Amino acid sequence: MHVDAAIRSRKSVRRFLPLNIPRDTVETILELAARAPSGNNVQPWRVHVLTGDAKRAFSEDVIKATEQENERHQPEYQYYPSNWFEPYLGRRRAVGYDLYEKLGLAREDRPGRARQELRNYEFFDAPVGLLITLDRRFSTGSYMDLGMFIQNILLAARGRGLHTCAQAAFAWYHKIARQHVPIEDTHILACGIALGHEDIDAPENTLQTPREKTSGFVTFHGYEPNSTPL
Repeated sequence: MHVDAAIRSRKSVRRFLPLNIPRDTVETILELAARAPSGNNVQPWRVHVLTGDAKRAFSEDVIKATEQENERHQPEYQYYPSNWFEPYLGRRRAVGYDLYEKLGLAREDRPGRARQELRNYEFFDAPVGLLITLDRRFSTGSYMDLGMFIQNILLAARGRGLHTCAQAAFAWYHKIARQHVPIEDTHILACGIALGHEDIDAPENTLQTPREKTSGFVTFHGYEPNSTPL
C-alpha cells in the first residue's frame, strides 16, 4: 500500500474480527515503527504485546477495576486540558455524538454508553493488544518521539491491510498493567493499541472523522502569490 493510501485509510476501528495475527507480522510492524525519529536517537519507548489468555486476563482485571474501584485509578500524565475550550471542545463533542449515533445509542442512554466504553478494555475484540510505555525521566520532547513511533505502528499495520485503534484509556489502569506485564518503575503507561482485521459490518467502523482543511491551520511564507506549494 502506498504511504498516502495508508494515511488516508487509517482510522480508529472499534470492532475487530477474531482472526489471529502471526507473531512475525507484529514483529515486522514494530521493527518498522522503531525507525521513527527520536532526539539523539534515545528511543524512549517500550512495547508489551498481549494476545490470547494474557490479553484476556488483563482485560478482565481492568474491567473489574472499572466496576469496583474506578475512583482509585488515575493516569500518570495529563492527556487533556482541565478546562476545555473552542474549537477543541466542539470537535470532541462531535466525534462522541457521531459515534453513539452510529451505534444507535441515544444521548440519555447512559448504560449503553457505559457498555461501549468498557469495550475499550477488551481492545474492541482485536486479537492483539499493545501496551506502549515511555521512560518518565525524559521530558516533553520524548512525547513527540513517542507520537511518531505510535504513528509508525498505525501506518505499518495499515500497509499490511490491518487496522488499529490507539487507546489512551488504558493509561488510567497502569497499576493493573503492572500486575500483568513487567513495566519498569521508570516508565509510564502511555496508551494501548488494538491491532487486527476490521469488522466491516460493524456500524461503529463506518465513522469517518473530519479533518480541518489546510487553510485552517497552515500559513505559507515566502512563496510567490501564484506559485503552487509542494
